[in-house]
Amino acid sequence: MIDSLFTGNVLGHKTDIADGSLRGWEFRTYNNIVGDYYVAPAFLEKVAMHITKNVLTDGGAIPKSCKVPLILGIWGPKGCGKTFQTELAFKKMGIETVVMSAGELESEVAGQPGKLIRERYRKAAELGKVRGKMSCLMINDLDAGIGRFTNTQCTVNNQIVVGTLMNICDNPNQVSVYENWREGDFINRVPIIVTGNDFTTLYAPLIRDGRMEKFYWEPTNEDIMNIVHQMYKDDGLSQADIQVLVDTFKGQTLDFFGAVRASTYDSQIRDWMVEVSGSSFDAEDADFKEVHRRLINKEGLPEFEPVPLTLDLLLAEGRRLVAEQDAVNNAKFSEEYMRGVKTSKGKKLPSILGLQG
Repeated sequence: MIDSLFTGNVLGHKTDIADGSLRGWEFRTYNNIVGDYYVAPAFLEKVAMHITKNVLTDGGAIPKSCKVPLILGIWGPKGCGKTFQTELAFKKMGIETVVMSAGELESEVAGQPGKLIRERYRKAAELGKVRGKMSCLMINDLDAGIGRFTNTQCTVNNQIVVGTLMNICDNPNQVSVYENWREGDFINRVPIIVTGNDFTTLYAPLIRDGRMEKFYWEPTNEDIMNIVHQMYKDDGLSQADIQVLVDTFKGQTLDFFGAVRASTYDSQIRDWMVEVSGSSFDAEDADFKEVHRRLINKEGLPEFEPVPLTLDLLLAEGRRLVAEQDAVNNAKFSEEYMRGVKTSKGKKLPSILGLQG
């Protein structure tokens, strides 16, 4: 227990040295993103404009009578790089963020998710001030957490989360966490960015103009070409090769081309597993316990060499993944989730929401 003399209870603030509350690494700095990735100019402009406009509003550059939306809602088809493009934009601007996911918007305790949002918002304001960098609160897949879908139940926490976000938008400089309201407790305005697939499922007053600025993101063919080329440029593939790859699998998401890239390591992983276990996958006495032991203990793990990629190899892997998609679609179990993706026959699955995801 820390003496109140050092925690600053009398002065109404906490001391970092005393209780370490400001040392929590809840911020994401995006230093882990290494490499020269492509950020779509339209995407970068939208994110940078939203953050800059909110910071200028807090600094008095924009009149208070001008209602600047606190939330930027980035929505669109699944797998089109909304979250990653946002992170790349943060990295270019030097923004540090507090990140939440849809899974944190529900709890067995009524009111807990709303309280968590307010805590994270205040933490972003507090740490941004302490660290001397612009901060932002990001909530991924908002519609998955509080969206109203067919045959889903609206809970008390759904309503509290919506009400909390609306209240923060209306009064972003005064956000309480507990019941005690302090009249002079002002914090910095923190821009909020949320992502999702279908914002038509959200409560209409939350997404109205003045609270949320909407940005529908569906990369153009040029954006896809540039992003995929940047993904494969160190492998020696030319712009013409990427053009063939994208045109061959037209209608596929950016995630698909990332999966194609990752699947090229399968043969090396397979050979390593067979070598370690001493048995093949089709052997009757196949035993992969040694593989299990090494993976758990992180002992004797391999370092794979980059796979020499060719256009033919990527096309073969892509066709294999498309065949797996078609198998799922033909089973009819996940047709709703996979809608908008073209099958190998060029037929596009129907979309009841008018979106691809």
